[in-house]
Amino acid sequence: MVVFALVLGLWTYASDHLIDPTSRFLLPPPLSVLKVGLLDWQNLSEILSALWTTTSVALTGLAISMVIGVALGILMSQARWVEYSVYPYAVALQTIPILAVVPLFGFWFGFDFKSRVIVCVLIPLFPIITNTLFGMKSVEAGLHDLFSLYAANRFKRLLFLQLPAALPAILTGFRISAGLAVIGAIIADFFFRQGNPGIGRLIDVYRQNLQTEQLLTSLLLSSLVGLVLFWGLDLLENRIVRRRNPR
Repeated sequence: MVVFALVLGLWTYASDHLIDPTSRFLLPPPLSVLKVGLLDWQNLSEILSALWTTTSVALTGLAISMVIGVALGILMSQARWVEYSVYPYAVALQTIPILAVVPLFGFWFGFDFKSRVIVCVLIPLFPIITNTLFGMKSVEAGLHDLFSLYAANRFKRLLFLQLPAALPAILTGFRISAGLAVIGAIIADFFFRQGNPGIGRLIDVYRQNLQTEQLLTSLLLSSLVGLVLFWGLDLLENRIVRRRNPR
């Protein structure tokens, strides 16, 4: 709270004393943002409606990326040839500039909800694959020997040893990907302008019209969505860890 108050104080000081009064619209003070962006119901309702569209895209893409990422991570941990075949493409996917390929998705799949979801799947996918694979491979060798001693088959070893051991790493991948999914939804909004407008398109409109108060409000609320997703997954991870280790 002290840091938050300090940031607001520095923001107010910069707006009132460091910026020329004729250019103050570029960085309005916090009270102005609060009054125009949050207390004006017409502006707030417009922002919340667009934010809900973006959030629904982000949640859909994140859920699909979780399923695909965990499945690929498990497959790669069970078969070396799958890891050698798939993992290089996952790395390549991470290195491709997403802004360069987003227009192609529009040409291939249209410029509506489907293309936005595809972008939201691709951006957070790599951390989930990497963390799942790392968790599956980080099981202690002694535990593998114990399962071998009791003649456990591969399915039982996967279900009762590797997956429980990899769960913290998988949830960490989910937390990292939560914010990336929101970023992907906003990026998709900039390019795909059919269907219900998302927060990304609204931010672009505010930028063109120099509506800085609404622009800053949109940015802050978008960041809040990512934080809520991160905190929710962090809370889930903590509960699972406490249940597994009650002491």
